[in-house]
Amino acid sequence: MTLTPAEADRILADNFAPWVLALGLTVEETGERHAVLRLPWSDSLARDGGGLSGQALMAAADTATVIAVSAARGAYGPMTTVQQSTSFQRPVVGTDVLVTVRVTKLGRRMAFADAAMTPVGAEDPAATASTVYALLG
Repeated sequence: MTLTPAEADRILADNFAPWVLALGLTVEETGERHAVLRLPWSDSLARDGGGLSGQALMAAADTATVIAVSAARGAYGPMTTVQQSTSFQRPVVGTDVLVTVRVTKLGRRMAFADAAMTPVGAEDPAATASTVYALLG
């Protein structure tokens, strides 16, 4: 049984630090092995030159992975990031970003996932990430 977007939004509200919540992430979609979150554009997340900061994109990918793994498991459980590798391909300026995470392997103690961070209206991602999580409970 997977999570609904409303249940996943509740996981965000109940389990993440205030600075992560300040990103304004919302859950757009959840499925058996995936989740899509929206990172809204904010001038406060932009760096010099007007592009969305890489730190904001990385935090969004990391957070969206927790939601995707929770959806794959059917509930939230304690987990921690073991590894995240992010590649930035082009800047994001003035638009929301959809963070699409697919769980590629879900074991009893580890989960692996890939994330694509795509500006709304674009076909290709602006950044991608590969993540590994330890499942603690």
